[in-house]
Formats: sequence, C-alpha cells, structure tokens
Amino acid sequence: MDPLDRVDDAAAAAAFRRLVRHLRHRTDAQNVDLMGLAGFCRNCLSDWIGEAAGLDKPAAREAIYGMPYEAWKDRHQQEASPEQLARMAESVKRNA
Repeated sequence: MDPLDRVDDAAAAAAFRRLVRHLRHRTDAQNVDLMGLAGFCRNCLSDWIGEAAGLDKPAAREAIYGMPYEAWKDRHQQEASPEQLARMAESVKRNA
C-alpha cells in the first residue's frame, strides 16, 4: 500500500487546501513555470478536483483560482517565453 493512502482524508484535504491557497498567494509562480518544473499546474489541479467533485470546468477553476479563470488570467498571467514553453513541453513528456 502506498503510504499516501494511509493519510487520513481530512488531513489530505487540509494539505490540498493549503497547497491551493499557497498557489493563489504565489501568483508570480506562472502555470507555464509550474508545468516546466513539475508537469502540473493550477489548471491540472482544477481538472483533478473537477473530476473528483463532479464540477464543470468553470466551477472547478474558480475553486482553485479563487476567482473566475478569466479574471485571474487578466490580473496575473504573463506571456510565456519560448524557453518556458520548451521547458513545459519537455516536462509534460515525462508525465505518465
């Protein structure tokens, strides 16, 4: 059994919420950079929570971003550089 599966659901949910709130605070951590380093980003989290909770895409993204996705993009998203996009593409190749 994976040790993660032994973590209580309430504790796992609290850790997830802390991660999401951290990402809301760190708007300087761009999704393209997260994808380039870790192979996932806020949009991935919103897809996963949407699947788990039965939410449509806009509701799931608002749950993760803390506001409508378009508002977050307008306020915080920067243009991705070719280097960022290349790192992201290489990183995504490593995802299962």
